[in-house]
Amino acid sequence: MVKEKTQLKEFLEAVSVLQWVLSFLFLGLACIILMVFLMFTSLWPLPTLYFIWMVNDWQTPERGGRRTAFVRKWKVWLQFREYFPVKLVKTADLSPNKNYILGSHPHGIMCTGAFACFSTESCGFAETFPGVKSTLAILAGLFKIPLFREYLMTAGLCPVSKPSLGHLLSKSGKGNAVVIVVGGAAESLASSPGINRVVMKQRKGFVRTALEHGADLVPVYSFGENELFQQVIFSDGSLGRRLQDLFKSVMGFAPCLFVGERFALLPFRKPVTTVVGSPIPVPKCVTPTEEQVDHYHTLYMEALVKLFHEHKVSCGLSESHKLEII
Repeated sequence: MVKEKTQLKEFLEAVSVLQWVLSFLFLGLACIILMVFLMFTSLWPLPTLYFIWMVNDWQTPERGGRRTAFVRKWKVWLQFREYFPVKLVKTADLSPNKNYILGSHPHGIMCTGAFACFSTESCGFAETFPGVKSTLAILAGLFKIPLFREYLMTAGLCPVSKPSLGHLLSKSGKGNAVVIVVGGAAESLASSPGINRVVMKQRKGFVRTALEHGADLVPVYSFGENELFQQVIFSDGSLGRRLQDLFKSVMGFAPCLFVGERFALLPFRKPVTTVVGSPIPVPKCVTPTEEQVDHYHTLYMEALVKLFHEHKVSCGLSESHKLEII
């Protein structure tokens, strides 16, 4: 029997999710505005000193960042997890003597499953995969935003850039699981309830990186990710879609028009089940050939499709649901 939540419990969960949504949408911009504002006040030495320090610290995000267990274990993330709820499912062991690249699908609007499972300890990743450290790699440009970059690094987030991935997979020892949301901004524009679509037919960079460092590939699928928001989908060639594509090409991410449950910002209370698949062994090839990249890319896509079909029914989908790869 499922225990009914009290009003206080539901309120705390809603507040925890709301702060995350607002941070996702507005915290970076707020940090920029704050620093510019302070430059024109009597407190101008503070942002000046910070910018000097930031220049000297510029490479830190690409050298592993500054993750802290304190932020990853905030109690607010437990309330965040329970709002949906988010669940982490293990299908195979990950050895602490290996490094991994986990491809996370789908992107959804805000990568809720990936964030909860790999950037916080609320879903028990450390206990589920002993000796393995998860790092969610996100848009590199976010680490150029003053103050905001510090918050991102404390949660263990790192840029999805070649130097950053290279550091994590070759200079940080073993037992590193780097999580890459393969579909990125293009996939977020395809996010809509009832749709199981991933963008990856031409996304091969993560496979090449895995070969260069001998990191095993692991498919991950978050069932329910696309059910959290209703999105306005613009048809290909429409003015709205052209503007989204233009913004994506300039800024690196796509502006999605979406609505949620309350205040249009809170996501719907739908369960999200993040299933981590079995590792695909990958040899180390310093200069992989196109044939090698294509081979392991094909193996990865086949493993992702298999993972989807093996778990779709237990995660709330019907047997008729298919996974579309574009």
